[in-house]
Order: sequence, then structure tokens, then C-alpha cells
Amino acid sequence: MPPLTAIFYISGHGFGHASRSIEVINTLIAREPAARVVIRSEVAPWLVARLAHPSVTLEPAACDTGVVQLDSLTLDAPATIERARAFMSTFPARVAAEAAWLKRVGATVVVADLPPLGIAAAQAAGIPGLALGNFTWDWIYAAYPDSTDVVAAIAEVYRATTLALRLPMNGGFATTPNVIDLPFVARRSTREPGEIRDRLRLPRDERLVLASFGGYGLAGLQVEVLRKITGYRVLLPGDVDETAIYDLGLGYEDLLRAVDVVVSKPGYGIISECVAHRTPLLYTSRGHFAEYDVLVAAMPRFLRAGFVPQDDLFAGRWRAHLDAVLAQPAPPEEPATNGAELAAELIEQEIRKSGDQENSATAAKPPAGSARITTL
Repeated sequence: MPPLTAIFYISGHGFGHASRSIEVINTLIAREPAARVVIRSEVAPWLVARLAHPSVTLEPAACDTGVVQLDSLTLDAPATIERARAFMSTFPARVAAEAAWLKRVGATVVVADLPPLGIAAAQAAGIPGLALGNFTWDWIYAAYPDSTDVVAAIAEVYRATTLALRLPMNGGFATTPNVIDLPFVARRSTREPGEIRDRLRLPRDERLVLASFGGYGLAGLQVEVLRKITGYRVLLPGDVDETAIYDLGLGYEDLLRAVDVVVSKPGYGIISECVAHRTPLLYTSRGHFAEYDVLVAAMPRFLRAGFVPQDDLFAGRWRAHLDAVLAQPAPPEEPATNGAELAAELIEQEIRKSGDQENSATAAKPPAGSARITTL
């Protein structure tokens, strides 16, 4: 197999894309210690530093435009399409620049989660371009008004995908050929909840509730009300120092394993890691996002999940909802969470296949100056 230089184009929209892609990256490096992996993204550098193998480098770049979020639960659909349209208006120049960069760094494969720019640049550079994710941006944008031109442009790019690695709870992918369905990709704790609580100085004898709303933040919660919920201790942002978690050799997945229930918006990352640790999820609505309905429909199969209206969420009226979700029976399915291992194997296979094809093409070329003979 040729030397592995993998470039991961990762959407900067939220933490979920980065956390699952980095799980695949770390698995790939564990299988191929000599591999060189570069992340091309606007993802926060601190996230890469905390989660990725030390050999991974981050090359900041605007890869896509995602969704314009006003906060964790509110988005701006018109601004989302306007920003995507502006990005696509300069797409040919962006592709040319990225393809030249891929050649310059000796890339052997691109994995896109799921910026179209990565797929187009890989095609222009003549290397495999793999898609990884649970939705495609053409499908997301199609739900918004005045998006037809943007959707068509992105869909056309996705048609050049070499292979799509589709995760559970998915939508879209109608424009990506050669789709393979994978199990969940999720970080998995290897520690017992009691040990984690002890190391984080959290009580063993209380029901812990983790409020987790990602990088966009969420203002307006009635903190004093939440502090007084009978029978529960709510961990709000700042109650557990994330830097301290990593300094102790733990990760966010360990915190998810240690608590009794998570309160959040539904997103692939938080759901997959709740599934991996069998942690119930109390979720609220998150605005007009096509993925939401897919996730809500899928969750009851894999984990105990309940809905809290935003009025109750902000007012601190959580007790009845927490009681209800914890009273649910175990979900009917216990899905596999080894998607990272299978993704890494498939990435290796594509590089091997590409190398074999390149060798065959080289061997088939006639020596310089020789005559080509055609028989009829």
C-alpha cells in the first residue's frame, strides 16, 4: 500500500462532525502508525489538541458554511442559504487551490465530513474522495426557501464521491454513489461510573444531570431553579472544568458515562455517545433543521429519550421530564458502536485500490518512443 497521507475536510458546524471524524482518525493512526493525517477545517484548534492523536496537524481553512446559528437552538435559514451561495460562487477557484495543495502535500486520500470542497478537490487531484457522515448538505439546504441553485451545485459535486461511508440516523446521500452503511462512530469510555465520579469529585449518591448544549452556548436558563430540583444535581456549563477533565486523563465521553441523564439538543454526536454509554437523553427542539426529525424518529430504537419543550427547559421545569425518561424501559436495540474501526479499514482499502490502479496504469503504458500497435 502506498504511504498513507489522509486529509480530512471537516465541517466547522458544531462539534459533532469533528469529534466523530477524529475518532476515525485516531483509529486509522492506531492501525497505521506511520500515517500522516491533516485536518482541513475551521474547527476550534483546542478541540483538535484535546481529542486528536499528537501526530495530527490542523490546517485551518474555510471548507463549507454549515448553518448560521444564533445560539444552540436558533438558526437563521435565509442567512444560511445566502452564505452558502456566496461560498459556491467562488467554488471553482477554491477547488483549484485545494487540489494544488493536496498534490503539494502528497495526499493519497481525502475524507470529507461532509464539505463538498473536499470531494471536488480530491477529484481534481486524482485521488479517492470519501464522504463520511449522517447527512449531506444538499439535503439539509433543500429544506430552506430559495435554495434550488445551491442544492443543485452541491449535489453535482457529491456525484464525484468515490465512496460514501453513511452513519446511522441519516438523511440525503441520494447524490453520492457507492454508499456503505456503518455502525455508530462514537467515543467510548473504558472506565466505571464510580471511578469517574471519584476522579471528578462528583458525588456517587446523587442523580447527576449533564446540561450539554455545545459550542454555540445557551443563555436564559433559570439557573437558581435548576439548582433546587429535588432529587437531582444539575451540572451546568462551568460546573465541571473541561480542562481538568483532560488533565486527569479523562474525556467528555467519561463524563457522559458517569451521569444519569443528559439534557441537550438532538445531534449526531451527543446521541451516538449516549447510545454508546446507555445514558438517557432529554432533548428539546432546535429550529428548522432537516436532521432533527430523522434523529427524533430514530432515537427510541437505541436509547431512552424524552422531549422537554423549550418553555419548560428555560424555566427550569425539568423534574417531571427527568423522572419520565429515567422510568422508560431499556430500548429495543443495542446497536454496534465500532463504526470508526470499519471506516478506517475502508479508507485503507480505497488507498490500496487506488495504488493498484495507478500501478496497473503505469505498467500498461508503452515505453517512451515505442509504437502503439492496434489490432482489429
